[in-house]
Amino acid sequence: MTTRQELEQALDALEATLKTAGLWRVDTPSPAAFASRQPFCVDTMSLPQWLRFVFIARLRGLLEEGAALPEKCEVAPAVKAYLQQESVRASDQLLVVQSVERVDDVINS
Repeated sequence: MTTRQELEQALDALEATLKTAGLWRVDTPSPAAFASRQPFCVDTMSLPQWLRFVFIARLRGLLEEGAALPEKCEVAPAVKAYLQQESVRASDQLLVVQSVERVDDVINS
């Protein structure tokens, strides 16, 4: 299996996990929200919004275009901190963080 195929599967799993955890159904950010210069758009989006509309969307776009993938990805620690802060159910925290770690691992390998 190629890295691109692994990443596609990891993104599918992350999307499914976010849906199961109730973190997929979020409002679409305004166009201005995408102009943020802050990491993870923390000043304009919630982390679930960023995961859905920026992280997953951009990675899928790179896959579709056949463009180069990022050389490094370390999103899981931020996701873990956010989920703990928001008191998301422990089982959902674990599954979501594991899914994001998988995406990180595929990109970093």
